[in-house]
Amino acid sequence: MQEPNQSSVTEFILLGFSLGPRNTPLLFAGFLMIYLLIILSNGFITILICLDSHLHTPMYFFIGVLSMLDLGYTTTTVPQMLAHLASQKRTILFASCVAQMYIFLVLGITESWLFAIMSIDRYVAICHPLRYKVIMSPWLCGVMVIFCGLWGVTSALVYTVFAIRLPYCGPNKINHFFCEVPAVLKLACADTSVNDLVDFILGFCVILIPLSLIFVIYVNIFIAIMKIHSAQGQLKAFSTCASHIAVVTMFCVPAMVMYMKPGSKASPEEDKKLALFYNVISAFLNPIIYSLRNKDVKRAFVKVTGWGRDPE
Repeated sequence: MQEPNQSSVTEFILLGFSLGPRNTPLLFAGFLMIYLLIILSNGFITILICLDSHLHTPMYFFIGVLSMLDLGYTTTTVPQMLAHLASQKRTILFASCVAQMYIFLVLGITESWLFAIMSIDRYVAICHPLRYKVIMSPWLCGVMVIFCGLWGVTSALVYTVFAIRLPYCGPNKINHFFCEVPAVLKLACADTSVNDLVDFILGFCVILIPLSLIFVIYVNIFIAIMKIHSAQGQLKAFSTCASHIAVVTMFCVPAMVMYMKPGSKASPEEDKKLALFYNVISAFLNPIIYSLRNKDVKRAFVKVTGWGRDPE
């Protein structure tokens, strides 16, 4: 009898997107351009934050960490997707699939908790501005990021171990563009109800708890904003929060739908769209949302590159 932790499958085939041969070059060009822009924008923001001393604040420290996470988890999936679009060979070794699954989960779960930490930073900045630098010390910021990373490493390990302990002895075609847990579990030659329960519990811990924390914090932030007498002050505070709320919604809501619904109710095509949104689209839009109308980033850009004039 086959042991639970063994598998007769040595490699998987990633089916990718259901498009005809004529659309493949267009899809390849589109994703290549988006991926290059993700690398350039997130990489540039990270370098800018490191080089300009005016951006050495808790808020930009967390934005820099967010940019590195975005770079990491898109690089975990997109280059392979581009390689498969460019060639007829769409196989991935079992060990490589497990590694991709684990790394993606580590970075994604870390980012989910980082959003909660960033909301705490906004709360202190708006509700306790005079004590902001004292409360949000470099030591505390570093500890909070390490906490997010440990959550990611631990939770991803549980997800991955429960996925690979199942036997994979039959079909090896994954209806996805990368090795994501819900898509891989559909190929298991065993009952996955325990995995569904584990996924729901961990989804609660790594997605719902951070989202609930963000919600409670923003309720308090909005109460504090309404007490500001200046309309300009209220607008500035709302503007600061709007960017964070937008990126949280783009990332956490699709991820919650993906990981917290039972595997039997999952639709492969819907799952691919959700994964594409929180894996690629959010990483592409995050730098735009945080930097497009940010005067601090514009000033840092002018200072580092020497191009243009310092904006008023």
